[in-house]
Amino acid sequence: MSTDSPRRPPIPNFGAIPFTRLLGVEREFTRDGVARLVVDEREDLSNPIGAMHGGVVATLLDVVMASAVVSKVEFTFTAVTLTLNCSFLRPGRGRLTADGRVHDITEQVASCSAEVRDAEGEVVARAQGSFRLLPVAVNRLEAGRS
Repeated sequence: MSTDSPRRPPIPNFGAIPFTRLLGVEREFTRDGVARLVVDEREDLSNPIGAMHGGVVATLLDVVMASAVVSKVEFTFTAVTLTLNCSFLRPGRGRLTADGRVHDITEQVASCSAEVRDAEGEVVARAQGSFRLLPVAVNRLEAGRS
């Protein structure tokens, strides 16, 4: 067995990301440059009108696009947000579903789009974003212990 062959990092454990875990975001799929995430409505994630807070919706848009990007490069890189342009169209109620798609990757920058739909299938928000591909970092918690 050759020791100089590149080693592919394992597919990341989405549930290990503290912020998405805090929000209760679940991944339905992430593959071939597309991704889908869902989050269920909760009182502690609501805004004053009783809909999901815009910060939750923006996070879904951001994370679903980044998830689509890393799947396009077979999880060998991570993706960090360069730009995020969101348009909020209506209040989001019930389970929210976010779909993201990669359109292009050029010079380590991916361009993407995403939308979030509510429980009735109505579009709540849309976004476009760009993401820089970076090498996968060592888990910072494990690195701090050594």
